Amino acid sequence: QLEDDDDDDDMGDHDEDHPGMEVVLHEDKKYYPTAEEVYGPEVETIVQEEDTQPLTEPIIKPVKTKKFSLMEQTLPVTVYEMDFLADLMDNSELIRNVTLCGHLHHGKTCFVDCLIEQTHPEIRKRYDQDLCYTDILFTEQERGVGIKSTPVTIVLPDTKGKSFLFNIIDTPGHVNFSDEVTAGLRISDGVVLFIDAAEGVMLNTERLIKHAVQERLAVTVCINKIDRLILELKLPPTDAYYKLRHIVDEVNGLISMYSTDENLVLSPLLGNVCFSSSQYSICFTLGSFAKIYADTYGDINYQEFAKRLWGDIYFNPKTRKFTKKAPTSSSQRSFVEFILEPLYKILAQVVGDVDTTLPRTLDELGIHLTKEELKLNIRPLLRLVCKKFFGEFTGFVDMCVQHIPSPKVGAKTKIEHTYTGGVDSDLGEAMSECDPDADVSLSVSHGKGPLMCHTTKMYSTDDGVQFHAFGRVLSGTIHAGQPVKVLGENYTLEDEEDSQICTVGRLWISVARYHIEVNRVPAGNWVLIEGVDQPIVKTATVTEPRGNEEAQIFRPLKFNTTSVIKIAVEPVNPSELPKMLDGLRKVNKSYPSLTTKVEESGEHVILGTGELYLDCVMHDLRKMYSEIDIKVADPVVTFCETVVETSSLKCFAETPNKKNKITMIAEPLEKGLAEDIENEVVQITWNRKKLGEFFQTKYDWDLLAARSIWAFGPDATGPNILVDDTLPSEVDKSLLGSVKDSIVQGFQWGTREGPLCDELIRNVKFKILDAVIAQEPLHRGGGQIIPTARRVVYSAFLMATPRLMEPYYFVEVQAPADCVSAVYTVLARRRGHVTQDAPIPGSPLYTIKAFIPAIDSFGFETDLRTHTQGQAFSLSVFHHWQIVPGDPLDKSIVIRPLEPQPAPHLAREFMIKTRRRKGLSEDVSISKFFDDPMLLELAKQDVVLNYPM
Repeated sequence: QLEDDDDDDDMGDHDEDHPGMEVVLHEDKKYYPTAEEVYGPEVETIVQEEDTQPLTEPIIKPVKTKKFSLMEQTLPVTVYEMDFLADLMDNSELIRNVTLCGHLHHGKTCFVDCLIEQTHPEIRKRYDQDLCYTDILFTEQERGVGIKSTPVTIVLPDTKGKSFLFNIIDTPGHVNFSDEVTAGLRISDGVVLFIDAAEGVMLNTERLIKHAVQERLAVTVCINKIDRLILELKLPPTDAYYKLRHIVDEVNGLISMYSTDENLVLSPLLGNVCFSSSQYSICFTLGSFAKIYADTYGDINYQEFAKRLWGDIYFNPKTRKFTKKAPTSSSQRSFVEFILEPLYKILAQVVGDVDTTLPRTLDELGIHLTKEELKLNIRPLLRLVCKKFFGEFTGFVDMCVQHIPSPKVGAKTKIEHTYTGGVDSDLGEAMSECDPDADVSLSVSHGKGPLMCHTTKMYSTDDGVQFHAFGRVLSGTIHAGQPVKVLGENYTLEDEEDSQICTVGRLWISVARYHIEVNRVPAGNWVLIEGVDQPIVKTATVTEPRGNEEAQIFRPLKFNTTSVIKIAVEPVNPSELPKMLDGLRKVNKSYPSLTTKVEESGEHVILGTGELYLDCVMHDLRKMYSEIDIKVADPVVTFCETVVETSSLKCFAETPNKKNKITMIAEPLEKGLAEDIENEVVQITWNRKKLGEFFQTKYDWDLLAARSIWAFGPDATGPNILVDDTLPSEVDKSLLGSVKDSIVQGFQWGTREGPLCDELIRNVKFKILDAVIAQEPLHRGGGQIIPTARRVVYSAFLMATPRLMEPYYFVEVQAPADCVSAVYTVLARRRGHVTQDAPIPGSPLYTIKAFIPAIDSFGFETDLRTHTQGQAFSLSVFHHWQIVPGDPLDKSIVIRPLEPQPAPHLAREFMIKTRRRKGLSEDVSISKFFDDPMLLELAKQDVVLNYPM
């Protein structure tokens, strides 16, 4: 036995000498040490059998930074101290809150660039491209068009060297984004309207004048790109004067059309028109140009001189006096002689003889350039010369200071126009005073104003994770870190649900690409607030958390366009629906007039103003806010439903308990009335007498009907009217009055979702002819009356020849003369029609104005460009509703799939396809809304008479 053991040992030794010779089975091979050998005994180890991570993914992911906007890393150098800017915030008389607005590419952003360059010595534009300092989003830089309003706060000196704090908001010029302008106007006291000197008053210029006048803001004008008159159109100086005067006259014509205020006139003589060319850093008013003369020649009273520099006034060199009559036949008007000719000469010298005569001219003007600077290309050189000649944009500052009220002066009109609580309350007075010393504990004894701040925009952070609210402090002072109460748009004193207490994070003053952090912001200023974004959707009112119980909200923004284009979105991967919903919530905050809603069929719908708008929304949704793949359905438009005749029979409905009966008829409203209600020319909140007078005088209603208007629907500014046309001799008015609220609710519900395809009803007057109401309150509750009122609204509507309405766009096309016929062709193909075409004065282009149905406008711009080799440029904006040709209830029309329908079939096609999309039954059944068999028979006969079955 022992020997045997020994022998075994020997064998073992023998093995170790020759490793790898023996046969080891595959499953016994040991490639790696066991976990126990590596980690030691008694260490729990878990083995993962299979690799869950695909090879395409790195084991440790690199940190992915999302960045969607250009921001400065540190505060740039400015010509003023930041402390000085912060101190100016306390003096509300030295602040100006201004919106720069104007048509697309009329030079708003470039103008702000000039102001930025004047105040920031280290920020310079590369000579071959624009700085576009306020286009901070990468998408804006790529598309070359503003998408968001961007605020800039800088200190600017006027001609006398006095500093003012300017809060400027640079807004997009594209008509699709006019909601951004509305958000800017709400927090400003005045606008500077930019007009391209060569193009003149365009589509959006006109709309913005109207909008600014409606918002009761001070209007000033800056005629930009005056270099184009000289270098591009090559107009002689006198013609250039006529062109400029023509623009001023046109603007005044528009203002007098929209405004009731007789004193609102624009003229260079009053100082509320300035001339500029952002590309060459030129900006002057008559006053600031006269000041250049005064500085050069000594004792001239430049204010008096400026008053003689516009209009038909001539300088007589012999008598050295200004006269109304031209002294000689060749005399030029003073504006031409003293302003345009010097300007033409400077430009001509720089463009023409750089080497021979330019140095001498510059010496005369006192402009000194180095040898290097003289070797520059023409454009940078021209810019440099003009910059040295005209200096800083003091004329612009003078204009804003004199003609745009400070927050203190402008507060009262602002509060009257935007605050729902009125000016007469203590709070209203504190805001009208623009009172910064707010202290809630003192507010009882001293009557000081508590904090009221109105936010109108939400800006997302660089990475798109959270939002900062941007608004204007109207009274009190907002402090970083203080608790505040945020009131949403649905907040009222009766229903306080839409309010939340938040804590303010940091506060900033926003200057496009950098923010200046501050610890408090007093009344009259704009502020960017962190930490209150969670409850806010569009606009909000930020106030004290306690002690300011009577605070009401500021009105939600009233936009000058309507969102009529719909797209339905869904995630490609259904499990990512929550991510998409979160993204939808964020784009909803980011775009002021965007609407998102869920249809009955469960599809998520986004409503926007146009194709570019929705394209930007989808870009943000896919890239910024939810990084998932999203499918988009073909775009459609919202429709409206209306009637064109009076109901053919009195329609009534009984409540389910058979104790009440309501009878109604429907008829179309008078022309123009729906628009009046929507534009708040007439308001349901007026007292009976005032309301009655309006309808009697303007629309010839009889006294009884005018006094018995119950409601507008589907909301306070809805384009339908409910009238109580019952007689006291037939109906117990006190009983009817007791169910008035329920009937109105049923009417508003009915007009919100019409019977044809669940769209809004428009332009219909519903008359209550008779009502039998139960005596006991138990039998006439809302549950009985509201659905019944809705049914009778539907049946009356269907008996009054219902029709569909579709939105129409107003299109403005600019094209050279040889392309005009192509524009006509493209429009005709899309059911469009031209209303006018005319040459633009002083340029080779034509303007063509036309109407096109919104549903046929998809791809219109692209189509137009292909047909005109890219020479035509178009902008379209919602204009009005128009009845779709054809009858939506005509059952004889057969809709074949994938075939374009002839015009008379369109209404039927739109209705059926909209119903399919919303998951409703194919056709409208009348029987649903009639409960009396006899009535149903009558209705059917009526329908048989009208429509072949």
